[in-house]
Amino acid sequence: MENMLHLVPSHAASIPDSFVLPADHLRPATAAAAVSLPVIDMSRGRDEVRRAMLDAGKEHGFFQVVNHGVPEQVLRDMEAVCQEFFGMPAADKAEFYSEDKSRRNRLFSGTTYETLGERYWRDCLRLVYPLPDGDTKEWPHKPQKLREVVENFTVRARGLAMEILRLLCEVMGLRPDYFEGDISGGRVALDINHYPPCPNPSRTLGLPPHCDRDLITILLPGTVPGLEVAYKGDWIRVQPVPNSFVVNFGLQLEVVTNGMLKSVEHRAATNSAAPRMSVATFIVPADDCVVGPAEEFVGEDNPPRYRTLRVGDFKRMHNVVNLGSSLNQITNLKSNQKEI
Repeated sequence: MENMLHLVPSHAASIPDSFVLPADHLRPATAAAAVSLPVIDMSRGRDEVRRAMLDAGKEHGFFQVVNHGVPEQVLRDMEAVCQEFFGMPAADKAEFYSEDKSRRNRLFSGTTYETLGERYWRDCLRLVYPLPDGDTKEWPHKPQKLREVVENFTVRARGLAMEILRLLCEVMGLRPDYFEGDISGGRVALDINHYPPCPNPSRTLGLPPHCDRDLITILLPGTVPGLEVAYKGDWIRVQPVPNSFVVNFGLQLEVVTNGMLKSVEHRAATNSAAPRMSVATFIVPADDCVVGPAEEFVGEDNPPRYRTLRVGDFKRMHNVVNLGSSLNQITNLKSNQKEI
């Protein structure tokens, strides 16, 4: 519990050496304001919305949605209860803290990845919402309303994700229920991220460059910028839009579409001025679900680019983090799959 970053004095002069990354891993985001993620108004006509999602997905792998049907009060309640959780005294959070990665529901800090053992400037409360029963008894019981508020948010965020997947099915020529069942029904996973102010934001990251391994991610971005997305050999910083969600595609969606839609690399930057909170909602396939390119995306002129695998096997062999000497090159999914 003593490792929790938000318990570090805010006036600390430097960061521990374990958080310091090599300079070539810290290329800053472009300052150009000309590049930004598309913002899609879901209250517009269905055909316009689904085409905008497909275009944005092909170009960026990311987009933002507004007028998405999740009430503003649900967003405010979620932000408030998450802030309240991280604001509790250390003793009240201690029982939820664990460095055991096999625990599905836990509080942890300074994540390390299967790279060189670097640590990252983030505290995280990770919660799993199992499907179909939605059992929350292993979630923290403090603050008092956490379970109720987070479950309500989770159900609505998953509903939004499923509607986006239906829209994509319609515009890509898949049957509308293609993403129902095991491919979206394993569980919903939430990462409630807290990035405390960092004394040396130019020397570390909140999260390393990575791709999401699941189907689709719905991010409540908070009000403080920090998400950065790889785009044409550079990084663009995402400016949060009020009452929006950021949507990005996971690697399973890339496989299903045979590469038409890409799971794009992204990272979390830090800052020295203000804490940042975000909530990532992951739609997770069942481990036994077999995922491969859909027949609609395969033909004589477009052979399968990916192997068909059980999701559990895919995750065991695929490392989403790829720290290289250039722009942390986007994970080469096809090459990784050929190695097994």
